Amino acid sequence: MRYAGLGLAFVSSWCFAFSGPMAKYLISAGLAPIEAVWTRMAGAGLLLLAVLAVVKPQALRIPRSRLPFLGLYAVMAVAGVQSLYFVAITRLPVGIALLLEFMAPVMVVAWVRIVRKIRLARAAYVGAVVAVVGLAIVVEAWQGLRLDALGLLLGLLAGACCAGYFIMSDSFGDDVDPLGLIAWGMAGAAVVLVPFARPWNIPWDAFTVSATPEGGQTLPVLGAYLWMVLVATAIAYILGVNAVRRLSAAVGATVASLEVIGGAVVAWALVGETLGVFQILGGLIVLSGAFLAQTATASAQPAPEVALDEPVPGPSEVSARG
Repeated sequence: MRYAGLGLAFVSSWCFAFSGPMAKYLISAGLAPIEAVWTRMAGAGLLLLAVLAVVKPQALRIPRSRLPFLGLYAVMAVAGVQSLYFVAITRLPVGIALLLEFMAPVMVVAWVRIVRKIRLARAAYVGAVVAVVGLAIVVEAWQGLRLDALGLLLGLLAGACCAGYFIMSDSFGDDVDPLGLIAWGMAGAAVVLVPFARPWNIPWDAFTVSATPEGGQTLPVLGAYLWMVLVATAIAYILGVNAVRRLSAAVGATVASLEVIGGAVVAWALVGETLGVFQILGGLIVLSGAFLAQTATASAQPAPEVALDEPVPGPSEVSARG
């Protein structure tokens, strides 16, 4: 179970890694970043809803009592992460915004320890911090020390929403099918983003041409879009949610930071972005952090209660699923 979860998390992070490079083809063809995000969410949501309606219609049944959870998932875990990050990069260097978003592992570890009162193995804490340090080196954070206060807040909110994605993926019950949650979450996110993306103004003819990002390979925009929807969104989210269900929110978030390394490699291969010494060194450090974190999957324990006469939580209350 544990190694299956790690494998799913690893593959999910590499699927997510294609989202940025594929989006560059849409942007090169004339779409605004928020328009590219909306087409991604809408396409993946409609695809999953259509497939599940035919193949597994029971997965789309959400109990009425879980509708607030579904709404929060769509707003925070899907729409919030995407939109806040894209607004943040209008006020901050991309590397700094990315680093703030991937503070999520540290936020998740803090939530699990302070709010849920679950004692994690030391490796979970060390791994999360090491991964963030590695990401800071990858994005060369010292080159973006000019920090806009609002941009900083937006970046941290994007990180909080990203942390919410992992926490919520770890906490929904068996009465909600993961596939249905993802499908409705994508569709709901697309609805939430309509006022910002204004799909009626999207240049849809851009999907009929080929695009070449500066220094990159030439690809049909429609092909890049389909890959982004199928691999970098639908498959990535499905694998990611199931990975967290088998591991824990803390470990899943740290392993997911490999997405930044995968994104750098994919961008190097497709859009001509070079990998420097800091990217390679930082990538190795991120890998080390993820390796440390995975050793925590078998070691999570409930924190002892302060009052001796209160019951100690049972094993079912521990979030690690390894």
